[in-house]
Amino acid sequence: MALEFPQIDPVAISLGPLDVRWYALAYLAGFLLGWRYIVYLINGNGYDRLERPIKPDAVDDFLPWSILGVVLGGRIGYILFYQFEFYAQYPMEIIKVWHGGMSFHGGAGGAIVAMVLYSRFKNIPLLKFSDLFCCAVPLGLFFGRIANFINGELFGRVSPARWAMVFPDGGPLPRHPSQLYEAALEGVLLFVVLFMLVRREFIRNHAGIISGVFLVGYGASRFIVEFFREPDVEIGYIMDMFTMGQSLCVPMMIAGFYLVYYAIWVQKPDRPLDSVPAE
Repeated sequence: MALEFPQIDPVAISLGPLDVRWYALAYLAGFLLGWRYIVYLINGNGYDRLERPIKPDAVDDFLPWSILGVVLGGRIGYILFYQFEFYAQYPMEIIKVWHGGMSFHGGAGGAIVAMVLYSRFKNIPLLKFSDLFCCAVPLGLFFGRIANFINGELFGRVSPARWAMVFPDGGPLPRHPSQLYEAALEGVLLFVVLFMLVRREFIRNHAGIISGVFLVGYGASRFIVEFFREPDVEIGYIMDMFTMGQSLCVPMMIAGFYLVYYAIWVQKPDRPLDSVPAE
């Protein structure tokens, strides 16, 4: 017997002609909570005492950069990876971001570009800044996947599991609530893992480890959940086996493993100035 899908209105608040959707609020919550969490990590873990310090003000100034990078990158990535023919035929649909249609891999690419440009502009260490940013990303992923669930989109494959649900647009058969699987793995579990790592001095002193672990952790989580998630109708399977999401996760995980290797065995450790013994 399948669980009943909770009928939650995708519109959280209606302000006259303006509909504020849970999807938009999820992005807002992710950015704001992530911003405050990064400031918390800076104040408590010595990032503001480096030779090239990262101050809370730098995070404040980066917020609009990150929003622009994630939104533009996510939208461009979705168009290129998933629905290029549709948007080429209906280009005015590109600006309707409120209807959904964002790619995490594209958003990650946009965020990386924003971080590279911003770190050079502000003269702050890129990998240290990236580590802080990656610690906060699971917060946004969690809220984003919950919003996907509320919208009844990105649902899973047909399943006999007792917790399977009949989604409004998924046909009459019960399906995996794959959005909740992703919220648990990419959001909760990955957040806890990175929170535990950032508290360790060795990890903090080797910039890039957290960024690498995030890339591997997200890539592995997404790769696994894609086996339970319905593939995109427009694309289907690649080589009759894998989805587009899985194929995009492979280079992400390879990059993550390389970052961990580089941070531990190639890069010189970077410690706060007040932890370096005087000569």
